[in-house]
Amino acid sequence: MAEPARKDEALLASSSERASNRARYEDDFYSWLIQQADLLRSGRLEDVDLDHVAEELEDLSKSEFGKLQSTLRVLVMHMLKWDQQPEHRTPSWIFSIREQRRRYARILAGSPGLKPRIDEALGDAYPDARDWASDETRLPPDEFPSECPYAWEDILERPFDFDSVKKQRP
Repeated sequence: MAEPARKDEALLASSSERASNRARYEDDFYSWLIQQADLLRSGRLEDVDLDHVAEELEDLSKSEFGKLQSTLRVLVMHMLKWDQQPEHRTPSWIFSIREQRRRYARILAGSPGLKPRIDEALGDAYPDARDWASDETRLPPDEFPSECPYAWEDILERPFDFDSVKKQRP
Protein backbone atom coordinates (compact mmCIF):
# COMPACT_ATOMS: atom_id res chain seq x y z
CA MET A 1 0.00 0.00 0.00
CA ALA A 2 2.91 2.36 0.50
CA GLU A 3 3.74 2.35 -3.22
CA PRO A 4 0.61 4.27 -4.44
CA ALA A 5 1.14 6.91 -1.76
CA ARG A 6 4.68 7.55 -3.07
CA LYS A 7 3.34 7.97 -6.60
CA ASP A 8 0.80 10.50 -5.37
CA GLU A 9 3.50 12.40 -3.50
CA ALA A 10 5.73 12.38 -6.60
CA LEU A 11 2.87 13.65 -8.75
CA LEU A 12 2.09 16.39 -6.25
CA ALA A 13 5.76 17.37 -6.02
CA SER A 14 6.06 17.41 -9.81
CA SER A 15 2.87 19.43 -10.11
CA SER A 16 4.12 21.83 -7.47
CA GLU A 17 7.45 22.22 -9.27
CA ARG A 18 5.67 22.95 -12.55
CA ALA A 19 3.58 25.59 -10.77
CA SER A 20 6.82 27.03 -9.38
CA ASN A 21 8.26 27.09 -12.90
CA ARG A 22 5.31 29.11 -14.13
CA ALA A 23 5.71 31.56 -11.28
CA ARG A 24 9.40 31.96 -12.09
CA TYR A 25 8.51 32.60 -15.72
CA GLU A 26 6.33 35.48 -14.61
CA ASP A 27 8.74 36.82 -11.97
CA ASP A 28 12.29 36.04 -13.16
CA PHE A 29 12.50 35.25 -16.84
CA TYR A 30 16.28 34.82 -16.92
CA SER A 31 16.31 32.27 -14.07
CA TRP A 32 13.33 30.51 -15.62
CA LEU A 33 15.24 30.12 -18.90
CA ILE A 34 18.27 28.65 -17.14
CA GLN A 35 16.06 26.30 -15.13
CA GLN A 36 14.17 25.11 -18.20
CA ALA A 37 17.43 24.44 -20.06
CA ASP A 38 18.71 22.43 -17.09
CA LEU A 39 15.48 20.43 -16.93
CA LEU A 40 15.65 19.64 -20.63
CA ARG A 41 19.31 18.64 -20.50
CA SER A 42 18.69 16.34 -17.55
CA GLY A 43 15.74 14.69 -19.31
CA ARG A 44 13.18 15.82 -16.73
CA LEU A 45 10.56 16.57 -19.35
CA GLU A 46 7.69 16.13 -16.91
CA ASP A 47 8.96 19.18 -15.00
CA VAL A 48 9.39 21.44 -18.02
CA ASP A 49 6.99 24.36 -18.36
CA LEU A 50 5.93 23.17 -21.81
CA ASP A 51 3.39 25.88 -22.61
CA HIS A 52 5.79 28.71 -21.89
CA VAL A 53 8.75 26.96 -23.56
CA ALA A 54 6.68 26.47 -26.71
CA GLU A 55 5.56 30.10 -26.59
CA GLU A 56 9.16 31.30 -26.23
CA LEU A 57 10.34 29.14 -29.12
CA GLU A 58 7.61 30.57 -31.35
CA ASP A 59 8.58 34.09 -30.27
CA LEU A 60 12.20 33.32 -31.06
CA SER A 61 11.28 32.26 -34.59
CA LYS A 62 9.32 35.51 -35.03
CA SER A 63 12.32 37.43 -33.77
CA GLU A 64 14.59 35.81 -36.36
CA PHE A 65 12.11 36.72 -39.11
CA GLY A 66 11.99 40.25 -37.70
CA LYS A 67 15.80 40.54 -37.95
CA LEU A 68 15.55 39.57 -41.61
CA GLN A 69 12.84 42.16 -42.23
CA SER A 70 14.79 44.87 -40.40
CA THR A 71 17.94 44.17 -42.37
CA LEU A 72 16.08 44.32 -45.67
CA ARG A 73 14.28 47.50 -44.61
CA VAL A 74 17.54 49.36 -43.93
CA LEU A 75 19.26 47.97 -47.04
CA VAL A 76 16.43 48.90 -49.41
CA MET A 77 15.95 52.29 -47.76
CA HIS A 78 19.55 53.19 -48.55
CA MET A 79 19.19 51.92 -52.11
CA LEU A 80 16.10 54.06 -52.60
CA LYS A 81 17.90 57.13 -51.26
CA TRP A 82 20.90 56.37 -53.47
CA ASP A 83 18.76 56.19 -56.58
CA GLN A 84 16.52 59.12 -55.72
CA GLN A 85 19.14 61.65 -54.63
CA PRO A 86 22.47 61.06 -56.36
CA GLU A 87 23.57 64.57 -55.44
CA HIS A 88 23.38 63.69 -51.74
CA ARG A 89 25.21 60.35 -51.82
CA THR A 90 27.63 59.78 -49.00
CA PRO A 91 30.16 57.06 -48.18
CA SER A 92 28.04 56.15 -45.14
CA TRP A 93 25.28 54.96 -47.48
CA ILE A 94 27.74 52.58 -49.13
CA PHE A 95 28.95 51.36 -45.73
CA SER A 96 25.38 50.81 -44.58
CA ILE A 97 24.48 48.87 -47.73
CA ARG A 98 27.55 46.67 -47.31
CA GLU A 99 26.81 46.07 -43.64
CA GLN A 100 23.18 45.16 -44.27
CA ARG A 101 24.21 42.74 -47.01
CA ARG A 102 26.60 41.07 -44.55
CA ARG A 103 23.86 40.88 -41.92
CA TYR A 104 21.47 39.39 -44.46
CA ALA A 105 24.03 36.68 -45.31
CA ARG A 106 24.69 35.95 -41.62
CA ILE A 107 20.98 35.72 -40.82
CA LEU A 108 20.36 33.20 -43.61
CA ALA A 109 23.53 31.26 -42.77
CA GLY A 110 22.37 30.93 -39.17
CA SER A 111 18.73 30.28 -40.03
CA PRO A 112 18.51 28.75 -43.51
CA GLY A 113 14.88 27.88 -42.81
CA LEU A 114 14.11 31.57 -43.45
CA LYS A 115 15.13 31.30 -47.14
CA PRO A 116 11.62 30.32 -48.31
CA ARG A 117 10.31 33.48 -46.60
CA ILE A 118 12.67 36.09 -48.08
CA ASP A 119 10.07 37.40 -50.53
CA GLU A 120 7.58 37.76 -47.69
CA ALA A 121 10.18 39.56 -45.57
CA LEU A 122 10.99 41.97 -48.40
CA GLY A 123 7.29 42.58 -49.06
CA ASP A 124 6.74 43.36 -45.39
CA ALA A 125 9.86 45.55 -45.15
CA TYR A 126 9.42 47.62 -48.30
CA PRO A 127 6.61 49.97 -47.17
CA ASP A 128 8.68 50.97 -44.14
CA ALA A 129 11.83 51.32 -46.26
CA ARG A 130 9.90 53.61 -48.59
CA ASP A 131 8.57 55.69 -45.68
CA TRP A 132 12.03 55.98 -44.12
CA ALA A 133 13.57 56.98 -47.43
CA SER A 134 10.84 59.58 -47.86
CA ASP A 135 11.43 60.94 -44.35
CA GLU A 136 15.21 61.05 -44.72
CA THR A 137 15.19 62.65 -48.16
CA ARG A 138 12.23 64.91 -47.37
CA LEU A 139 10.66 63.78 -50.62
CA PRO A 140 6.99 62.82 -50.79
CA PRO A 141 6.35 59.07 -50.58
CA ASP A 142 4.86 59.03 -54.08
CA GLU A 143 8.32 59.95 -55.42
CA PHE A 144 9.26 56.35 -54.61
CA PRO A 145 7.82 53.26 -56.28
CA SER A 146 4.83 51.76 -54.48
CA GLU A 147 6.33 48.28 -54.94
CA CYS A 148 9.95 47.31 -54.42
CA PRO A 149 11.73 48.14 -57.68
CA TYR A 150 14.71 45.87 -57.05
CA ALA A 151 15.33 42.29 -58.08
CA TRP A 152 17.17 40.11 -55.58
CA GLU A 153 20.31 40.33 -57.70
CA ASP A 154 20.23 44.13 -57.34
CA ILE A 155 19.58 43.99 -53.62
CA LEU A 156 22.42 41.59 -52.95
CA GLU A 157 25.00 42.30 -55.64
CA ARG A 158 24.53 45.66 -57.32
CA PRO A 159 27.76 47.61 -56.98
CA PHE A 160 27.84 50.90 -55.10
CA ASP A 161 31.12 52.70 -55.52
CA PHE A 162 32.81 55.72 -54.06
CA ASP A 163 33.21 57.31 -57.50
CA SER A 164 29.45 57.97 -57.39
CA VAL A 165 29.68 59.90 -54.14
CA LYS A 166 29.53 63.65 -54.42
CA LYS A 167 32.89 65.09 -53.54
CA GLN A 168 32.76 67.10 -50.35
CA ARG A 169 34.46 70.47 -50.30
CA PRO A 170 36.85 71.10 -47.37
